Amino acid sequence: MQHGASAYAAVATKTANPRELEATLLLKAASRLQGIRDGWETRKGELYEALTYNRKLWTVFVTAVAQDDHGLPQPVRQNVANIGLFVMNHTVAVLREPKPEKLGSLININREIAAGLMSR
Repeated sequence: MQHGASAYAAVATKTANPRELEATLLLKAASRLQGIRDGWETRKGELYEALTYNRKLWTVFVTAVAQDDHGLPQPVRQNVANIGLFVMNHTVAVLREPKPEKLGSLININREIAAGLMSR
């Protein structure tokens, strides 16, 4: 069954439009962080990997909006860059002092941005 799900995911990423893909990836990162927060005592060992995934995702977003030929208006690009900077700084703070309640802002940011991407 796992093989079928993997095949479906591969096809979905090839056929989804870029906004849907970005939203899906943000929701995946939020879900991982939520799962760790909810099961902190048994899942906190997964924190570093989940934060790294989220950081890499946001690095891609920030790098993309920094390109001169990016299609978004400059104010939107600046907002994405600012959110990305917050995500990076907050990730370091969580790694420095891991606590489940510190994951809420990262989870909410990812969910809200994903919702915005899906509403377009």
